[in-house]
Amino acid sequence: MSAVLSVGALAKHYGGLTALEDVSFEVQAGELLAVVGPNGAGKTTLLSIIAGTQPSSAGTVSLGARQVGWAPQQPALYSKLSVAENLALFARLEKLADPAAAVTRMLEQTGLGERADELVGRLSGGNRQRVNVALGLIADPPLLALDEPSASLDPGQRERLWAFIAGLARGGTAVVFSTHNVSEAQRYADRVLVLAAGRLLFDGPPTVLLAAGGE
Repeated sequence: MSAVLSVGALAKHYGGLTALEDVSFEVQAGELLAVVGPNGAGKTTLLSIIAGTQPSSAGTVSLGARQVGWAPQQPALYSKLSVAENLALFARLEKLADPAAAVTRMLEQTGLGERADELVGRLSGGNRQRVNVALGLIADPPLLALDEPSASLDPGQRERLWAFIAGLARGGTAVVFSTHNVSEAQRYADRVLVLAAGRLLFDGPPTVLLAAGGE
């Protein structure tokens, strides 16, 4: 099976600070890949380079920025616009051939149809995050990058969000997400990358990571 995403020897330096060093991995279609590690490990830096929001210092990323859907931890939502208006705005920014069709597709895919005319500022945290993910998916990319997608959600909202993300993966979308919660990665991911001080320490199934931890 050919990889949807190939990352080769990726590095990022800020002056004398090394945020990433020699990170390489691949992601397959429909795979849920978790990137875990402590604060400052390089998780957000890695995802933002994959998404094309900042350049690397060295290395390669096989997908162009427009082929990666990006949902940052702080949603770029317009609270005074409705759900549908937010989607329509981003569809136009992506210069999609049929923005209206893209909005209809995303409302259906995300289960937000009943919230289409509701102002984003009035939504629950879980539904705001769902809109955030929908914006990343508006151009129908083969890969979706999510930075700490469940960080601010309560347990019920978290369960619903992960059920939605799992559905995306079953439909063939590759999903790379960062989390500081190892148990969340073990529960939802097909594979886990462990970063520490910008270096890749582990790449494998959650069960192997659990066994390696001696738990």
